[in-house]
Amino acid sequence: MTPDLTKQVLTKTAETVLARRYYLKDRTGEVVETWETLCKRVSNAVAEVDKESKQFEALRESYFRMMYHLDFLPNSPCLMNAGTDIGQLSACFVLPIEDSMDGIFTAIRNGALVHKTGGGTGYSFSRLRSRNASVRSTQGVASGPLSFAAVFDAATETIKQGGKRRGANMGVLRIDHPDIMDFISAKENQDKFNNFNFSVAITDDFMKAVEEGTEYALIEPSTGEVSETLDAKAVFEKIIDLAWHNGEPGVLFIDAANRDNMTPQLGDFEATNPCGEQWLLPYESCNLGSLNLSNFVKNGKVDYKRMGQVVRVATSFLDNVIDCNRFPIPEIEEMTLKTRKIGMGIMGLHDLLIQLGLPYGSEEGRAQAAEIMSYVREKAEERSVELAVEKGAFPAYDAKLNKYPARRNAALTSIQPTGTVSMIADCASGCEPYFSIVMIKNVMDGDRLILVNKHFEQVARREGFYSEKLMAKVADSGTVIGHDEIPVHWQEVFRTAQDVSPEDHIQMQGILQKNGVDSSISKTINLPNSATREEVELSYIMGYKLGCKGLTVYRDGSRDQQVLNTKESAPAEKTALVSTTGAKKILPDTLSAKRYRVKDQDQKSVYIIVCFDENEQPMEVFAKFPFDNRVDLKDKSTMWTTTCRLVSLALRFNIPASEIIKQLDRSSGHMLDLPAQLSKLFKSFMAGTQHGFASTCPECSGQLIFEEGCETCHDCGYSKCS
Repeated sequence: MTPDLTKQVLTKTAETVLARRYYLKDRTGEVVETWETLCKRVSNAVAEVDKESKQFEALRESYFRMMYHLDFLPNSPCLMNAGTDIGQLSACFVLPIEDSMDGIFTAIRNGALVHKTGGGTGYSFSRLRSRNASVRSTQGVASGPLSFAAVFDAATETIKQGGKRRGANMGVLRIDHPDIMDFISAKENQDKFNNFNFSVAITDDFMKAVEEGTEYALIEPSTGEVSETLDAKAVFEKIIDLAWHNGEPGVLFIDAANRDNMTPQLGDFEATNPCGEQWLLPYESCNLGSLNLSNFVKNGKVDYKRMGQVVRVATSFLDNVIDCNRFPIPEIEEMTLKTRKIGMGIMGLHDLLIQLGLPYGSEEGRAQAAEIMSYVREKAEERSVELAVEKGAFPAYDAKLNKYPARRNAALTSIQPTGTVSMIADCASGCEPYFSIVMIKNVMDGDRLILVNKHFEQVARREGFYSEKLMAKVADSGTVIGHDEIPVHWQEVFRTAQDVSPEDHIQMQGILQKNGVDSSISKTINLPNSATREEVELSYIMGYKLGCKGLTVYRDGSRDQQVLNTKESAPAEKTALVSTTGAKKILPDTLSAKRYRVKDQDQKSVYIIVCFDENEQPMEVFAKFPFDNRVDLKDKSTMWTTTCRLVSLALRFNIPASEIIKQLDRSSGHMLDLPAQLSKLFKSFMAGTQHGFASTCPECSGQLIFEEGCETCHDCGYSKCS
């Protein structure tokens, strides 16, 4: 371990995220922790498992140092809950749903208990009988998996995870379930199942039928009989179409996952955690952690010796987390202790490649990534075998079934989303390339703040091509590619997620999966907005053939298309919504406008129309009910119209947006009422975007990006999946 005892200086963003989400607070909400005391709280709690050991003090110190110096960080529940009364330290859970009312509502109850303590849940709905299948006990018919998924979704909406993390679910349905076509289309409009990621569990037989252009069978779960056959190619094309449309559903290659199931005697994999990187058996949980690769480059080379030391310590740490964990329900504790799975992952891969001068999308970059992941896996197994000697192998270990040495943990590695954790460590998320190199942030006084990637600024200054003008050009273009001032080599090294080709994204995922990842990988295959459905199809087929266990694709801007822009073109540069009070602004006869479709409390469609002036400042707001002549909507329509008139008047008198938002929030009684919807819109305008609901963080108004299979805010750490 590093002997460095100097004070760790965190970035301003890291401190903001820690204060918002991780540091303990007193009864008045005041922060009572620092980064040092947080690391001591966590290391003390995890080391307590070995308090009778002669190595106790050394272990506790090594746990503290690797976290404090950002060499390794555990998952968010561990950072939040270790050493507290909650004490639930795992991030990932899979809960079974049995085909009975008792089984369904037991799963809902168990999921609520998991969410309450900060975990995310995966569910397979594949055991539930299909819609209209007979129910013998009531002489009626079943309502189908999607009807119950809606109940799970509503329950999750009600539960706030310990006040720090939102409920997140993965919903899975097998490709051979009779309701598969309804499931594939369930999130087409993104107005339902907002607490779920949906993925289709695809079998080898289905992919073979796609390749051969044949039909395949749908199996009724309640009887095991064939209910009908479908054209495999047509079903696959529907999945492709919806993934192209807005990124959902994702795909999980379930047979590939089960081929690597280390404990088949306990059952088959049916589902993953919300972001898809952790395949778990029913009632299993897993605690995760990530090695910060950006800290292991020394003099232009990978410092494997120090990396190996940290991996060994981190493996012991993650194994101890299992024993000091407080599990939400007994069934989870029992199953987790049988297999003792851990998820040692990585973050900062792109940082490491940049420091080595290797492009993310190059063969050399992939070879280096594979070498590192294999080494991490090797050192994790080395320590797990030693722990088996010291403390015993995982109870479900069977020498006849498992062809590897007895070890402490049934699974060792996965690559998970690092979201806020990588923000604390100031590195790229997981195995993803950076999403941007230079960004423009609009601040409240109307200025544009240029934020430059630390590696890019260092290289640019060292090689003499740094200038404020160039940084602004890079920010406005969104890419380093094509700027003559930047040497071609560095353009390649600093390619961002959108600049890396889909093929290179998938090849990176495939080579990491093949070289050192036990479970799976949470990664987004970024596609340009111009990508075709054929390119999405090629991505899925390529991922399947490379041995990936699941894929998420996202076509840039595809979740913004519900916003109808009536303006022919937008200026290249947008200004933040700031103003000073003064005289009422006189508006021209013609204004550009956008229409936003929302739902009211009764799930009826309402259209909010916002008009903008020449500087793209909102100036007028209107609400339109499609059938506002109906008697039952008259009072509601009048109330919404009055609210819009008052907001429009405030805008034309240059009332600061922050004051308008404050009043809207105070008047808001429900997330779906008009004040709440208007507040959400104006927060997005203050962030410098007109994209409204699809691209704005609901907590801080920052810009949401899609990476690691989820929408994430790099300003405050918000993630839709956690």
